[in-house]
Amino acid sequence: FAQGGCEHEWRPLERRRLYTNAFVISGNKLLLGMKKRGFGVGLYNGFGGKVEPGETPAQAAARELQEESGIDAPLEYAGNLLFLTEGNELAFDIKIYSAREHTGTPIETDEMCPEWFSLSEDSLYSRAPGVSTDAPSSTSLTDSAASTLPHIPYDKMWADDTYWLPHLVRGQKFVGRADFGEGYVMKRYWFGS
Repeated sequence: FAQGGCEHEWRPLERRRLYTNAFVISGNKLLLGMKKRGFGVGLYNGFGGKVEPGETPAQAAARELQEESGIDAPLEYAGNLLFLTEGNELAFDIKIYSAREHTGTPIETDEMCPEWFSLSEDSLYSRAPGVSTDAPSSTSLTDSAASTLPHIPYDKMWADDTYWLPHLVRGQKFVGRADFGEGYVMKRYWFGS
């Protein structure tokens, strides 16, 4: 459980819009995509977007994963995140999915540039300010290819990811909420599993 920003009031929650985000884990590797356009440009994230009319969140997650990375995976529900941002009247209600296997080879698309990252313990928890995320892991891995991969780039991800991504990787269900102020700085948050 993590919380912060208790000196700030929660933003009023009036309306939501459904989104999805999908993450693929393969052995000791995590697939993330660098966002090339739109909301979150320049940040690494999972693969996802809006749930379209007539779709379930699970269907939307599978569609977005395929459209943004070129792969298919047997996605399973992993958690729920609720984000409120300054200047946006709709809250982001994000259903998170994960898979431990996939078919196809990740490809760069107009929206995302996929990249594998190490899931060593020091990579998964290397989120302190000033900690380099470029060095390969010193932890022994069962998948030798993963040991040469870069650490998870928390410094190039949304600030909340450090709180719930380890739960996702460990297969623990989680929930969370973050209220963001100007410049998408987290003002108040809580996350738990």
